[in-house]
Amino acid sequence: MSSASAIAPSSNDPIGYAYAVAGAILFSTKGIFIKLAYGMGVSSEMLLSLRMLVALPVYLVILLTIIRRGDKPVAALRPRVVLASMAIGILGYYLSSYLDFLGLNFVTAQYERLVLFTYPFFVLLLGIAFFGDRMVWGVVPAMLVSYAGLLVIFGWNLATDPDGIVIGTLLVLGSAVTFALYQHLAKRQMLLIGAGLFTCVGMSTAAVCAIVQNLVLVGPGSYLVLTPEIWACGLALGVFGTVLPSFLMNAGMARIGARATASTAAFGPVVTIVIAVIVLAEPFTLYHGIGTGLVLLGSVLFTQAERRARNAFK
Repeated sequence: MSSASAIAPSSNDPIGYAYAVAGAILFSTKGIFIKLAYGMGVSSEMLLSLRMLVALPVYLVILLTIIRRGDKPVAALRPRVVLASMAIGILGYYLSSYLDFLGLNFVTAQYERLVLFTYPFFVLLLGIAFFGDRMVWGVVPAMLVSYAGLLVIFGWNLATDPDGIVIGTLLVLGSAVTFALYQHLAKRQMLLIGAGLFTCVGMSTAAVCAIVQNLVLVGPGSYLVLTPEIWACGLALGVFGTVLPSFLMNAGMARIGARATASTAAFGPVVTIVIAVIVLAEPFTLYHGIGTGLVLLGSVLFTQAERRARNAFK
C-alpha cells in the first residue's frame, strides 16, 4: 500500500468509504465465529491465540515484502516510531480484542455488535478530550437515541436472562473505548509510515502478545488436542475477521480519517443480526427490533450531524 502521508484525508473519497464499509462488514462476522467456537468449549485466550496464529504469518510476510521493496514509508522506521506502532497495535488488536472476546462469554453476538457500534461516539469524545477536535453539539441527540436502543435490549436481557449481562456489557464497552482510542493514535502513525506498514507492525505485535498469553496459561500441548472444527473457526476468524478487515479499515482510515471511518460501521450490526439469527439461532424479539432500530437511527443522525458540522467548519 502507498504511504498514507501521500493521501490527504477527505470526507468525499468513495474509495476510502468503500474500504471502510467492507472492513466493517467483515469485522461483523467475528462475533459469529467466536460464539460458534465457544459452543465447542474453547476458552477466550485459546481462541484469541488461534486467531492470531492464523493472522501472524500473513502480516510477517507482508511486512518483510514491504521492507525488502524499500517502499517510501520504510525510511521513517525509527526505533521510537516502531515502538509507538507496537504499543498502539497492542492497544487496538490485543487489549480491545481480548475485552471483546471476554464479553462474548456473557452476551449474544447481536448485542455485542450493537454495543461496539457505539464506538464512534467514543471516537468523538476522546477526540475532543485529548486530540483537539471540536465539540459537535448536534450529535448529542443522536447519541441519546442510540443508547436508548441499547437500554431497551439491555433491559430485555436483564429481565429474561440477567446472568453476566452487566459484566458482559462493561467488557464490550471497554473494548469499544480502547478501539476508539486506538483509531486516533493509529491515524497519526499511519501518516508517518503508511497504513500497510503500520498494520503489519501493530498486528504482529498484538499477535505475539495473544499467543504468549495462551502459552503461559495452558502450554503448547493445548493446541494438539483441538478438533478440526475448532481449527476451522480459528482459520475463518483469522482471515475474514482479522486480516482482511484490518487492512481495509486502516486503508479507509488513512484516506477519510477516524471519524468518517467510524461512521461507516452501520453495516456491521445488520449483518451480525441476520447471521446470528440464522446460524446461532439467537432470539430476535420485538424489543430487539426496537432497540436495533434506535441504535441504527442514532447512527444515521450522528453521521448527518457530523457532516453538517464538517461543512460548517470549512
